[in-house]
Amino acid sequence: MSLFKRKPWTGKTELLFSDKALTALILPLFLEQLLSVLVGLSDSIMVAQVGEAAVSAVSLVDSIAILLINIFNALATGGAVVSGQYLGAKDKKKAAYAGRQMMQFMVWMSIAIMLLIYLGKYFILHTVFGSIEADVMANCNTYLLISAASIPFLGVYCGGAALFRAMGDSKTSMYVSCIMNVINVSGNAILVFGFHRGVEGVAIPTLLSRVVAAFLMVWLLHDEKHILTLKGMNLFKFDGKMIRKILHIGVPNGIENSMFQLGKILLLSLISTFGTASIAANAVSNSLAYFEILPGMALGLATVTVISRCVGAGDYPQAEYFAKRLLKFTYTCMWITCIVMMLLLPFMLKIYNLSPETSGYATQIMILHSIMAMIFWPAAFALPNVFRAANDVRFTMVVGVTSMWLFRIACAFIFGKYMGFGVFGAWIAMVLDWVVRAIFYVIHYRCGKWKEKSL
Repeated sequence: MSLFKRKPWTGKTELLFSDKALTALILPLFLEQLLSVLVGLSDSIMVAQVGEAAVSAVSLVDSIAILLINIFNALATGGAVVSGQYLGAKDKKKAAYAGRQMMQFMVWMSIAIMLLIYLGKYFILHTVFGSIEADVMANCNTYLLISAASIPFLGVYCGGAALFRAMGDSKTSMYVSCIMNVINVSGNAILVFGFHRGVEGVAIPTLLSRVVAAFLMVWLLHDEKHILTLKGMNLFKFDGKMIRKILHIGVPNGIENSMFQLGKILLLSLISTFGTASIAANAVSNSLAYFEILPGMALGLATVTVISRCVGAGDYPQAEYFAKRLLKFTYTCMWITCIVMMLLLPFMLKIYNLSPETSGYATQIMILHSIMAMIFWPAAFALPNVFRAANDVRFTMVVGVTSMWLFRIACAFIFGKYMGFGVFGAWIAMVLDWVVRAIFYVIHYRCGKWKEKSL
């Protein structure tokens, strides 16, 4: 079974990915992303039974977690692009070596980040999160203390998943994700409902599930049947030249992703001044919005794998061919998910047991997000993966960071604080950022300069 109808290919070379291979790559990625979103949704629904203060606390601390996930995924993408290009060039030995170097760097970086978070806990809680209510602060402190211990394991998991995707084996990472999420959800149910542990009941299963996922990834990647094996990895031996190649992709991508998430944290600080109802509405809307962009996230990951292989083979006509197909498919899927979400919105909001004020805010936000995501999200966030896979990472970084600060952040303060739109104003600013990104990325793609970069 194929997700794609055969498109005419008039190039001289044989296609690197058949329709069957694309389906085998994309479908597990979609299911993996769906599992991740469902776990996030279940976390928020379960902790919502404890109260809106708990929902707000989990949302605030998870904004830090998402920042770290973005950093890890950026570095992992760097390793996956380099390994993928070597695979496209038929150099399996260098591809595996690049993967090992990325994992070594990931381990030490994630440990350092964990230590920094513990040392800077007071600053995070009292400065970054701003003026929040006492019960929200207490829950934030508890959740942060437990969840921060999972950071190194999260880094290893992200790196391992990226290597499997680079090999075109997204099914294995999906299985590991499934195990991780089953542990998380079942742990939440037992600790939140059975033992009434509140935010602790959400944090502890998160830690345990990431530990299990990390060990599974390391164990699986030590199997020499995999092209990108970790067999022979030395945690204390770095190759500066290879690390620089990985960081050439990973650092600009990491800066872009980190600034993007930092902007979201600053917006959370702004939204926290609007009151608990606004914080809760923002948290619930974020959870529901992930369902709408889920196909885009899955196809974005697939794009990196496919385009990096084409670029490594030096076949840019195929890179363009697959870029267009994947982008069109992203639009199709997102129209479906956004329309379904708008139809189910009243039912979904009832599940959260929200106050009328919070429910009203969330309804406004989700209608705006649904309409704009169908039009602009794929071009703003799926298309730039083509450039990253082709080593053109600085352009996406400059556009992404500039647009985020000028439109997402500055306009959020203008619309939300000074014009009185509150939390809805912050979301208006967000979709304005999407519009600007989409315009620049479409123009850049049509110009074709992304095909002139080399690793």
